[in-house]
Amino acid sequence: MHRRRGPNFTYVSGCVKYMIFVLNFIFWLFGGLMIAIGLYAFIDKWQATGLIKLDTIYDVMLNISLLIALLGGVVFIVSFAGCVGALRENTCLLKFYSLCLLILFLVEMGGAVCGFVFPRSLHGLLEQSFTERVVHAYRDDPDLQNFIDFAQSDFHCCGLTSDGYMDWSKNEYFNCSSPSVERCGVPFSCCINATDISSGLVNIMCGYGVQNSPVAEASKRVWTSGCIEIVRSWAERNLYMIASAALGVALSQLFVIYLAKTLEGQIELQKARWQT
Repeated sequence: MHRRRGPNFTYVSGCVKYMIFVLNFIFWLFGGLMIAIGLYAFIDKWQATGLIKLDTIYDVMLNISLLIALLGGVVFIVSFAGCVGALRENTCLLKFYSLCLLILFLVEMGGAVCGFVFPRSLHGLLEQSFTERVVHAYRDDPDLQNFIDFAQSDFHCCGLTSDGYMDWSKNEYFNCSSPSVERCGVPFSCCINATDISSGLVNIMCGYGVQNSPVAEASKRVWTSGCIEIVRSWAERNLYMIASAALGVALSQLFVIYLAKTLEGQIELQKARWQT
């Protein structure tokens, strides 16, 4: 015999519903925080410099504060759709939410595949183009400058490509034809010992004239390897850890998509029950 379901029976699982709600509520708050931080930094930089260049896609990609605000906006909108869609049992919002997660998952997989499939020569061309943009904008964007200095000092690298410290010859302040006192030099963050231990002060002149020196001599004063090569070497040494983390993120995304589609199906089933 089949047990009869009472009038208060619902096909919608409260566990699935509130699990999606809680997860997206956390990401919704995180997205709002990213928007606030990004806009605050963007406005502060605008007031300090009075000029922000956003002519090309590279200008947007290299504007860290604006990029944080844009990413925060995407997280805010998508998580808000999942949060409200689960709470209000709205299938349209749930479909939008699961579609966004699926697109993100496919973009991540496509990027990983392209990284292995594309030839090394194409990677080199992309690196050269990106390096020229980054190095050229070093002094124009305070946020980008702080980020590059942080990366170079922490990863013990100088420049981006395999040319290493010679990448800075593409910068209008550090190239050897510049009238600046920094000509033929590199930023202080490239220096092996930029900080005086006794005084605690940073010697901003420690990299002056280093482009005129061969690699063997320059390596005594500054880091000579490019940051991309350093990061690539680190990734190769920790390939299993990175692959495990990437697999964990991918499975988490698929699990959330599964929850959203499950809740969507339960809501549709409940609506069909009401209609009959």
